[in-house]
Amino acid sequence: MKSLKLGWLLLFLAALGCLLAGSLLLGRTAISWSTMLDAFRQYDESNAKQLIVRTERLDRAVIAATTGAALAVAGALMQALTRNPLASPSVFGINSGAILFVVLGTLLLDIHDMSQLMWLGFAGAALTALCVYMLGAVGSDGMTPMKLVMAGAAMTALFASMTQIILVMDDTGFQDVIFWLSGSVSGRSLDSLLPVLPFLVAALMAAFLMSGAINVLITGEDIARGLGQRTTIVKIAMGLTVVVLAGGSVGVVGSIGFVGLVVPHLARAFTGNDYRWLIPISAVMGADLLLLADIGARFLIMPQEVPIGIMMAMIGVPFFVYIARRGVIRD
Repeated sequence: MKSLKLGWLLLFLAALGCLLAGSLLLGRTAISWSTMLDAFRQYDESNAKQLIVRTERLDRAVIAATTGAALAVAGALMQALTRNPLASPSVFGINSGAILFVVLGTLLLDIHDMSQLMWLGFAGAALTALCVYMLGAVGSDGMTPMKLVMAGAAMTALFASMTQIILVMDDTGFQDVIFWLSGSVSGRSLDSLLPVLPFLVAALMAAFLMSGAINVLITGEDIARGLGQRTTIVKIAMGLTVVVLAGGSVGVVGSIGFVGLVVPHLARAFTGNDYRWLIPISAVMGADLLLLADIGARFLIMPQEVPIGIMMAMIGVPFFVYIARRGVIRD
């Protein structure tokens, strides 16, 4: 069984390599293999196609892969933490909260430094996670999957409305924040990723290191406590990791939903509920999915591009309906 899971991981890693190459080769301007290789071996700034590879497509490929992995792992952790198969940063409003804070910082505080916007994204994600948890725990019956979904929907609607109000008050700043509202990797450079990258890498490593503890936790809190696990500490660590992964990703690429919902469910088809394998495979599959969506976004309405956030919504909404129709939301 372990060798089978390792085989799947290697297969998805191979797919990641192919998609990274595809991201460099495909688009409105076709790039040949020889041109792509020369862009790294014998870079010539006067060659327009090599310039596209090095200054545009390489950056967006790395950003898409990194944030895709982060959002997918965030979703996997949220589903374990809440015991809710519909949990993800977008469904529970965490992305909307991070977006609201980024918009506030950009338009009202005139903040454009990526490192400062990153902290605003973290703060918005943390506030939303706390609000959803508190709303979901209200009532004598405690926290239930249905109440968490309703709380997440309420926070998403609230923060989206507040964002729209801010844009109405300052409509001249709409162009400054449209990138974060629609979600996109187009036109972004590695300079926007580098301030966030150490936090995302640390959070991904933390998620992997917690995988054994998560396996114990999902068997039931009573069993976990009986085995000596400090469940409260594990839950807090999981929550903080989700905030870093989701908030940091929003700060870089804006609002891209459903990666954290779709990918963990797909990964379970290959790993089951063993988080020691689910987390790394979700990370690789998340990178694969966002790269695939980015490549598709270039061709859907050529010569224009569809924002990658819209591409993911086209994939994620039917999947959300499918999961809900299976009857997984129960009190």
